Amino acid sequence: MVMPETLSRERAPLSGRRVLVVEDEYFLADDISRALRSVGADVAGPVGEVGDALRILHDGSVLDGAVLDVNLRNEMVFPIAQELRARQVPFVFTTGYDPVSIAPEFQDVLRWEKPIDVAAMIRGLGGLIGPREM
Repeated sequence: MVMPETLSRERAPLSGRRVLVVEDEYFLADDISRALRSVGADVAGPVGEVGDALRILHDGSVLDGAVLDVNLRNEMVFPIAQELRARQVPFVFTTGYDPVSIAPEFQDVLRWEKPIDVAAMIRGLGGLIGPREM
């Protein structure tokens, strides 16, 4: 996937940031990961199962943000979202489901419906993460 030039110039919020990608569709996970790397992010994952995402959360490294597919092989990603929220790590959802499939406590989370606009999703996540403090 080739990122638009305008997105490549908007590197600042994600440059050097570590972003967890939790997505069980291989090609979409690859597209999201490549796009994140193209704007300078360090990608954790991608992983396609809740257990693998939990291992990354508990490996002692710092996460600056995350992209979470709501449904991973018929398992909801909300335990990951709860832990990220407790750590105050910004995240966005991707989903092929209606908004009613999102747990009530996460109705405020930015959500992209599949097929997603990867560039817009990255801009949204970058806006949540914000620039690094010097």
